[in-house]
Amino acid sequence: MSLADSLKSLNEFDVNDLDVNNAGIWPAPIKGIVVLLVFGLILGGGYWFFVKDQYSRLDQVVAKEAELKQQYESKAYKVANLQIFKNQMEEMEETFSALIQQLPSDTEVPGLLEDITNTALGSGLSLQEVKLQPEQQRDFYAELPISIRVSGTYHELATFVSSVAALPRIVTLHDLTIQPVGGDGEELAMQVTARTYRYRAGG
Repeated sequence: MSLADSLKSLNEFDVNDLDVNNAGIWPAPIKGIVVLLVFGLILGGGYWFFVKDQYSRLDQVVAKEAELKQQYESKAYKVANLQIFKNQMEEMEETFSALIQQLPSDTEVPGLLEDITNTALGSGLSLQEVKLQPEQQRDFYAELPISIRVSGTYHELATFVSSVAALPRIVTLHDLTIQPVGGDGEELAMQVTARTYRYRAGG
């Protein structure tokens, strides 16, 4: 049968004449259309029930792969730089240890007071007071305030402040006040609080 005859028979065919029980006598074009429809339904159903789930699983696997890759890169970076981190940790421990050694222990506080006294006298100052104040507790250290009152010239005071800052122990100066003594203005009285720090082992 030619293509023209097939088209003519398809135009003349009435769908109401289809008999499902006698599908074998259907015109060839109708059979072809039905086969295509059935094939399309099979493909659509297969995609919906099987392929779609596989795509969803594939997306999950891809996301998991990206996560694992990121974790691997992070761990690989840490492993590659492990020695660097160890070296940095050792340097930090050495620095911390050196700082701790600069903090006086209880038995060294009298020696520190003596150092401050000698520094004041060595700077040419007249010393009125070097007195340890009550200890103030902090997180992992304790502050040891020392009240200092001296008098002398501006140059002598500056020398004293500079010398205290150069002491081998950590000493900081706070609440500094300077007032003139006498009418000439050359003699100055200075009151200052020096603070040193004691490490509290175990917090």
